[in-house]
Amino acid sequence: MKSFSLPAALSATATRRRRDPTRVITGSFLAVIACGTLLLLLPAANRTGAPPHWMEALFTATSATCVTGLVAFDTWSQFSVFGQVVILLLIQIGGLGLVTLTSFFHIAVGRRLGFQGLRLAGESVSLSDAGQSRAVLLFVMKVAFLFESAGAVLLAFSFVPRFGPRGVFVAIFLSVSTFCNAGFDILGFIEPGSSLTAFGNDPYVLAVISVLIIGGGLGFLVWQDLAAWRRTHHLRTHTKLVLWGSGGLLAVGMLGVLLLEHQNPLTLGPLPPGEKLLHAAFTSVSARTAGCNTFPLEKMSNITKIFLTLLMFIGAAPGGTGGGVKITTVSVILLAIAGVAGGRDEAIIFGRRIGHRTVYRALTILLLSLVACVTVTLVLFFNLNTAEPNGVDCMFEAVSAFATVGLTVGVTAVMNPVARAVTMAAMFLGRVGPVSLAISLAARRDNAAARRVVPPEAHINVG
Repeated sequence: MKSFSLPAALSATATRRRRDPTRVITGSFLAVIACGTLLLLLPAANRTGAPPHWMEALFTATSATCVTGLVAFDTWSQFSVFGQVVILLLIQIGGLGLVTLTSFFHIAVGRRLGFQGLRLAGESVSLSDAGQSRAVLLFVMKVAFLFESAGAVLLAFSFVPRFGPRGVFVAIFLSVSTFCNAGFDILGFIEPGSSLTAFGNDPYVLAVISVLIIGGGLGFLVWQDLAAWRRTHHLRTHTKLVLWGSGGLLAVGMLGVLLLEHQNPLTLGPLPPGEKLLHAAFTSVSARTAGCNTFPLEKMSNITKIFLTLLMFIGAAPGGTGGGVKITTVSVILLAIAGVAGGRDEAIIFGRRIGHRTVYRALTILLLSLVACVTVTLVLFFNLNTAEPNGVDCMFEAVSAFATVGLTVGVTAVMNPVARAVTMAAMFLGRVGPVSLAISLAARRDNAAARRVVPPEAHINVG
């Protein structure tokens, strides 16, 4: 009989925890944020040479790595070209994931990924089958390069004539930022903190940026499925659900903003019908976790803010650069509700059954996310440097942070240190995922026999 060794058991447990994909992915984001904070504190990273307060640098690095876009100050006004490059790299790493990038470079130089490496890479791109990780990783990098390079070239056609040589870097920065659904911009030389308001009547620029946002938000597994359609003539249920759901939400979002704001004299009211439609369409796209705006959002009515908060909370699709609880999560829950209401025990989509485990996971994600957003909203309400905080604005900012959107109604500018710390935690939780973070922090039991125990069924009356 093999003797038991406590040191060996502890070492084995520590090794398993270090190899756990959720722990590694969570740790990689923390490491990138720490490195980004140190780089942004360097004098060379700041336009005046005077570094910001460490809390503001940490907030910026967290927002960039978590591809959110909430900022303590205007990016162009505060940071030098070096600092802007650091933020751009943080956005790229955060959008694709450090694990995804390092796994890809291992493959690119001919190194073989072992089982743990494949499992980790698969988890980083929301892939259930680790055996497909290598092919999916290569495809992810191809899609990202294609979208970002094409976007930079197309935007350069508009920016270079306007801004000269500077327009090249502006085009590259915005292309990467919008494909990664980050919401950062370096257009502060036009007007600090203006985002895309200078291009609100430019359909070409807004169309290119909208395609980049949607491209990153659909998810790489959807693009892989679409790329194989000519060969397979078949789309997976996940792809169909994402495409139908995304299209429906974009249409509902556009119509909602248009109806709610078309008479508001502070936003869309004074604009001609064509520009109203353009602003409403772009706002619907951006609210799906991109964080760019073409008109001052703080001047919207409260009902419009609540409407956009709902869109932000739902977010984009899994396995992409967008955030939110994900459109598939909400769809699964709605289908489960429809199934129960229709007298069925299971949810059905496109003639296929949705497993109970998927429904349970969707419910867990939704409830944990709601708890997180409500908690952050309450913390913000009591920790703002303003005499009369607006509860709707606090909710908007809390969901924007958690869903890694980056749209703001001015709350970020008046946060005290406690509010900033909680907002950073919300951005990190939203990027990593509430369930993944909970798993990474939990002490997981390795006793297989205990996991096989089936307790007796409890009978509880509900409803």
